[in-house]
Amino acid sequence: MAMTRRYFFQRTGVSLGAAALGSMFSRPANASPVGTGLPDANPRAKRVIYLFQSGAPSQLDLFDPKPQLDKLFDKDLPDSVRQGQRLTTMTSGQTRFPLAPSKYEFQQHGQSGATVSELMPHLSGVTDDICFIKSMHTEQINHDPAITFFQTGFQLAGRPSMGAWVTYGLGSGNRDLPSFVVMVSRGTGRPSCQPLYDRLWGAGMLPSRYQGVKFLSTGDPVLYLSNPSGIDRGTRRRQLDELASLNRHRHAQIGDPEINTRISQYELAYRMQMSVPELTDISDEPKSVLDAYGPDVHTRGTYANNCLLARRLAERDVRFIQLYHMGWDQHFTLPKQISGQCRDTDQPTAALLRDLKQRGLLDDTLVVWSGEFGRTAYCQGKLTRENYGRDHHPRCFTSWLAGGGIKPGISYGATDDFSYNIVENPVHVNELNATILNTLGIDHKSLTVRFQGLDLRLTGVEGHDVVKEILRHQT
Repeated sequence: MAMTRRYFFQRTGVSLGAAALGSMFSRPANASPVGTGLPDANPRAKRVIYLFQSGAPSQLDLFDPKPQLDKLFDKDLPDSVRQGQRLTTMTSGQTRFPLAPSKYEFQQHGQSGATVSELMPHLSGVTDDICFIKSMHTEQINHDPAITFFQTGFQLAGRPSMGAWVTYGLGSGNRDLPSFVVMVSRGTGRPSCQPLYDRLWGAGMLPSRYQGVKFLSTGDPVLYLSNPSGIDRGTRRRQLDELASLNRHRHAQIGDPEINTRISQYELAYRMQMSVPELTDISDEPKSVLDAYGPDVHTRGTYANNCLLARRLAERDVRFIQLYHMGWDQHFTLPKQISGQCRDTDQPTAALLRDLKQRGLLDDTLVVWSGEFGRTAYCQGKLTRENYGRDHHPRCFTSWLAGGGIKPGISYGATDDFSYNIVENPVHVNELNATILNTLGIDHKSLTVRFQGLDLRLTGVEGHDVVKEILRHQT
């Protein structure tokens, strides 16, 4: 029982995940739980839908308007604003840093008065359910380390992703589906954009059963979901029983916990042969629901289709659902490219929020929307009134959250007149991650794993903490 007292979370009214509980007593030597704390609040969310916009959307053109820049068109970014901050190698050699105001109109929406660009007319209709964080910042200035840092809390590959941490802590809510599901869509704004790697949803040094399961856009939704020709379900069942017997015998000999993971994943795969086809068949959805997500909802692998599947996964109590949408890296022809990205995502995102709310799922589902950093106020490449590009900007950008115990209809934090520096309530990536874990009832300081002599955690050891001001009913 001493080990149980050292466990790292408390759930109120929700049973401990069987996978997490069982793994307490069978950790590999390099992955033993060492957490000692309890959360300071009851869980509000049971699951997360994470809408990651890969490539870094421009906050200046979507959520953080700076109308005063209109008067400074093509003027150089003042040195007093830049303050010697580093630039990427893509613009550090420019002789000038001409300011590029957004060409898009902004309006306030809802009772909250949230300001949203004309590029997102559908999202504008649900702003009263959203908490905008306009003061996000990170240290990483290039895509791969920035995305890796956002997803794993560390800029180098090899650490567990957030979905792996969450399922490690809370276990699964549905024995017939993976506890962590990943879907990737390619944007129309810039189809050949930054690549995404499977390690972004990996388990790192945690047992491999906590890694994300990627749903595919062609063929079987999950690799090897169908039986080979000539193998019926009864034959598959007998094969798995014999294989499990051999694996248990091997585990008794060498004690490798990955063998138990292999057994459990084979069993899950067998159950998924029934559950996944039912999940991905959207023919039972009413026409009104399909229409709400937009015309792309019928095409597998699109952002719209993935958003609808995210809602269906949430209904089935899948713990962590991660959608990646590629194509937001807009260095030279931003207006052309960002309009395509917004057409991909605006309507499905708004439909997802409405759908969750209508079904009573938004209260205990946390929805997160973010890219890995923001974009510069100055232009990269040729500047005209109708066309401009923006470089990477880690100093400030906008993310938003909805549901799951987050205060709705608020904007938190502020940037300067150039959307270049934060002037109010900065929020670091680790603080965002700590807040996400808090909504799930997890103390981020205590969700740790011992590895190579260190007690590792998602949120690092730099003193970052939960952003309590955006939480609803904080105790």
